[in-house]
Amino acid sequence: MPVTAWPWLAIFPAVALLLMRPDWRRVALSLLGLGYAAALVVGLLDLRALASLMVLGAATWLVGERRPRWQCASGHALFVAVAFGLALHGWPGFHNPPVYDAVRFSPGAVPFSMYLNLDKPLIGVWLLLVWRGAQRRETPERTLVAALGYGGVATLACLGLALLLGVVGWEPKWPAQGWLWALNNLLLVCVAEETLFRGYLQAALERAWDGRRFGGAAALGVSALLFGLAHLPGGATWLALATLAGVGYGLAYREGGLPAAVLAHFGLNLVHFGLFSYPMLGR
Repeated sequence: MPVTAWPWLAIFPAVALLLMRPDWRRVALSLLGLGYAAALVVGLLDLRALASLMVLGAATWLVGERRPRWQCASGHALFVAVAFGLALHGWPGFHNPPVYDAVRFSPGAVPFSMYLNLDKPLIGVWLLLVWRGAQRRETPERTLVAALGYGGVATLACLGLALLLGVVGWEPKWPAQGWLWALNNLLLVCVAEETLFRGYLQAALERAWDGRRFGGAAALGVSALLFGLAHLPGGATWLALATLAGVGYGLAYREGGLPAAVLAHFGLNLVHFGLFSYPMLGR
């Protein structure tokens, strides 16, 4: 592993602990501190990035227990604003190193770039530490059944439809550094996205619409649609496929908690990466 990747030796296990063992919070926070300190030392962060941590700290205080409603609303507004900047890699001070830079994994596929991001994972970390919807857990058996069941259906539906529409082609492969893609996708991409769209948004809507007719279905549908809209840069077909996948992840979350949604999401991505054109065929 190159020197610039050293911080993830601490960050990867820290995020995994927060996802699977939230009661190990102190250990996870220690590892995160070590990882981000290493990133600062090797030049992957500069002092401007600390401002995002300060704003997230202020949001944590504002959404604490027994805070007035206006303070909680302000805290959530702060978090959403910071999360938007982090997700779009627009917050200054983060210098994410590339793993793949405009690589074509198969003939006809569009070029793919991947970075080991230090900014976007902070969204999932904050939610795993602060937001109770992201901390909901089920038994391991229930989590596994939900992940395999709903994740499997989502994988067959989405990739089958993508294949029929010519968005992807059958292309089995395992590129160099594929293991790093898998760790990054599971612990940084899927955790960040599922904590935001399922653990935060879907859970909040379910509570807000609790007791209303079709409230649960509406919460699932809205979160899935917003997840799809986040993939709109890939085109209208990609939006539809991501929305369909979001329904499967939402069902997995409802039945098996956040780890089930993350595993369902990662399972679909892994099959896509290993067996089909990635990320998609060129037009």
